[in-house]
Amino acid sequence: MAEAQEYDREFDVVVVGSGGGALTGALLAQRAGLSTVVVEKTGLLGGTSAYSGGACWLPGSQVQQRAGIGDSTEGARTYLAAVLEDPDQELVEAFLARSPELVAELEEAGIPFEWLPFSEYYDAPGRVAMGRSIQPANIKRGDVAPEVAELVRPPVERDRLGEGGRNTLSGGQALIARLLDGFVRAGGAVLTELPVTGLVLDGERVAGVAAMTPEGPVQVRARRGVIVAAGGFEGNAEARAAHGVPGDVAWTMAPRGTNTGEPIAAAVAIGAAADYRGVGWFCPGLEQPDGGGSFTLGFRSGLMVDQRGQRYGNESLPYDRFGRIMAEAPERIPSWFVFDSREGGRLPAIAMPEGDPAEHLAAGTWVRADTVAGLAERIGVPADALVATVERFNRFCAGGADEDFGRGVDEYDTFFTGGAGPTPCDQAPFYAARFVLSDLGTKGGLVTDAAGRVLRPDGSAIRGLYAAGNSAASVFGPRYPGPGAPLGSAMVFASLAVRAIVG
Repeated sequence: MAEAQEYDREFDVVVVGSGGGALTGALLAQRAGLSTVVVEKTGLLGGTSAYSGGACWLPGSQVQQRAGIGDSTEGARTYLAAVLEDPDQELVEAFLARSPELVAELEEAGIPFEWLPFSEYYDAPGRVAMGRSIQPANIKRGDVAPEVAELVRPPVERDRLGEGGRNTLSGGQALIARLLDGFVRAGGAVLTELPVTGLVLDGERVAGVAAMTPEGPVQVRARRGVIVAAGGFEGNAEARAAHGVPGDVAWTMAPRGTNTGEPIAAAVAIGAAADYRGVGWFCPGLEQPDGGGSFTLGFRSGLMVDQRGQRYGNESLPYDRFGRIMAEAPERIPSWFVFDSREGGRLPAIAMPEGDPAEHLAAGTWVRADTVAGLAERIGVPADALVATVERFNRFCAGGADEDFGRGVDEYDTFFTGGAGPTPCDQAPFYAARFVLSDLGTKGGLVTDAAGRVLRPDGSAIRGLYAAGNSAASVFGPRYPGPGAPLGSAMVFASLAVRAIVG
């Protein structure tokens, strides 16, 4: 840690946070000739963005055009009009207009993207077959500046074990590494292990941030603006309860000890408006032996039951949609995912991280039995109910149609099964894995306009203060349109904030 006086510095732009949105804003500000600093609470950069697959929902760009898919700005407008609930249309239009411009600017800055086949989350007009999301190209660790390679947060399954990253940076690590490398090479500054505790005011203008070092409080001043893009408050139990966010701090996918919402609270304390109606980006979470949750999607077989032994939804729904169904009733948290031995005792889904089956079985987060009735006894649900549920599900599989929840009909349902419908659960021994409600972050936060400026309750802008990503109320409200919507919207509104700062 540097001496405290080294932090008492002044820049044109201070960016709070280091995820995809924050680093997009930082890179563009530095390239526009503004001296910029990234202020990060932890010792590693990237936050939850680094854990992600790196998908970016940025419609209508040159990347989709190169891939020859049926994407367009107008198609995305149609899709969002069908999917979103009473959105702020000015924000939607700003997002749509800026997305292709932003991708062009980032590619010009040396960050190549490619189309990522991944189905969108709603069967609605304007949907693109196999999706319109894009992702950054992989990059080798040796191809970025050494200081950058050391700062990129590893993938979640390695980070939680205290292990370093891989030599090939892909997905979210590629996005963070490429943005950070461009920023550092352009002369940008990075301050780590510096938690922001408040905002500095010069009259009514935000003129920097207050932060805390082991040696005491410091200020990092901003001549032109502060961009808050530090994630949500998913790591703060009190804030979650206050704003009605279901789930638990232990189950969130945010890096542990991060995203406790101080920058949002600091803005509210100086008069910023906040909107928490979007609540969060949810997912079913495979409970780990240590009590944590793991982002899980792509169920290939098996079925989810509540504490009564009954199914309550299409297990193959997009993860946010299924997570919201989980949250509708207390008997669904925790749930049990029942599966058979057709994959050798491995979970027939993608869990990040999955963990070791033997450790799960030893901890009781997974159980195994030779019969479904025996499984029910071990997980504490009525045996007759679970047996009846599994038998009913297997009949649907044999008949080719899930008459209860329609699993296997939509493109997203079959994306991970190679086009096949639901598979029966009929090969002993049987397993049940405990599932909780995880999240990728909260999505309620500071109210902003189409330029990323933070607003007061009366609609006036707080001079010098901007917000993006999960620090801001989401342009998508409670909906999650497709893969990469959190990253895409964070990147767009951070870039719009920079445009406003540049003037």
